[in-house]
Amino acid sequence: MSLKVYNTMTRSKETFVPLTPGKVNMYVCGPTVYDYIHIGNARPAIFFDIVRRYLEMSGYEVQYVVNFTDVDDKLIRKAEQSGETVPQIAEKFIAAYHEDIEALGIRKADRNPRVTENIDEIVSFIEALVDKGFAYASGGDVYFRTEKFEEYGKLSHQNLSELQFGIRVEVGERKENPQDFVLWKGAKPGEIHWPSPWGEGRPGWHIECSAMARKYLGETLDIHGGGHDLQFPHHECEIAQSECMTGQPLAHYWMHNGYIHINNEKMSKSLGNGITVHQLVQQVKPQTLRFFFLSTHYRNPLNFSEEGLEQAGGGLDRIENGVANLRHRITVAPQGEIDGRVYEAVRRIKGQFREKMDDDFNTPDALTAVFDLISESNTYLKTADANADTLRLLLDTLEEWNNVLGILSEPAEELLDEEVERLIVERTEARKSKNWARADEIRDLLTEKGIQLEDTPQGLRWRRK
Repeated sequence: MSLKVYNTMTRSKETFVPLTPGKVNMYVCGPTVYDYIHIGNARPAIFFDIVRRYLEMSGYEVQYVVNFTDVDDKLIRKAEQSGETVPQIAEKFIAAYHEDIEALGIRKADRNPRVTENIDEIVSFIEALVDKGFAYASGGDVYFRTEKFEEYGKLSHQNLSELQFGIRVEVGERKENPQDFVLWKGAKPGEIHWPSPWGEGRPGWHIECSAMARKYLGETLDIHGGGHDLQFPHHECEIAQSECMTGQPLAHYWMHNGYIHINNEKMSKSLGNGITVHQLVQQVKPQTLRFFFLSTHYRNPLNFSEEGLEQAGGGLDRIENGVANLRHRITVAPQGEIDGRVYEAVRRIKGQFREKMDDDFNTPDALTAVFDLISESNTYLKTADANADTLRLLLDTLEEWNNVLGILSEPAEELLDEEVERLIVERTEARKSKNWARADEIRDLLTEKGIQLEDTPQGLRWRRK
């Protein structure tokens, strides 16, 4: 089965065929760096990380770009409130972003271009649109003429004549028409600014992505992605200005992840229910968060709740325990021929995993394949004559899938059996001498290493989880 991708533009699944055989260029809209990223930002970050990893697993060379919006109204307001400069605010939260995505197991993009580092390209892009008659200057601002692009609205299926101006589209006194959108904003007193043919100012939001995508990936992208909320106006405006500039499609495939709800309410700042990743990774294991996001298909709405996190944690524990048992048993099992029944089960389940991932990155069903293989592993581990070669086949398959899903942490250095016995004796002595701090320290160490202590009528015993 070939990879099928749901294209927002056509509202259908399409066979994925890149512009250049064997290569994929992908641009995903990144955060506005005025605060810590919230779980709404985390969802596309995790999902498109999966897309990138799976494409690479499938043999593609992927160029992946995620931008930073490091100047806009939010950053300017934050700077005014804090007494810092806009660049200082941006640097702080770009560093926080990298810390948060690393915690979530998200690999860094090949490039993270910033608006402030690409002003010349943005100004040149706007100049070309003005020269072609698609944009006009007005009182220090520059606007795009939406009526000059007959296909405006084709991505979001918006009707230009029925847009609610002032609600969905910014209204400005300097516009020729209410639906026109800003490309360049004239600077207000005290605001950060750059020179341009139209006076001191700064870029509008939409133009930055068009200019940076073109600079780093070319005139047409294989994949352009982001959250569902970006379809209109952001991506719609990107399409208009880019396609008027180049005469080429901006992207062949448009991909958008669904909304996030908090306890069945839409997440929004007005409701005060936004949750930052920075807070959450202090309270919940990051791999659990990642597993939680992958448990719902990316295009569906996702309801964030404590109950959902607990269920995700339980599911992840089952996988982690199965993998830990394989890793331990393989160190003591003898060599031998691969078990035929296990080989056939692995071949069948691997096919299921690929089939589900090829079906528009269906991670919930791909996780079902992971659980099926864990069940096969657990069954085989119960056999007295389990051999290392069969165990390696099971473990290699799970680790190959983890290279895509990223739900397992790096294996901790395993304690040898004699080390475990020594620590248990030391803990027993510590308890006898009422050195509770040391006893707790050893217990925590053993737990961290996957050692479970059990009181039995014959005394204290231990086993690996």
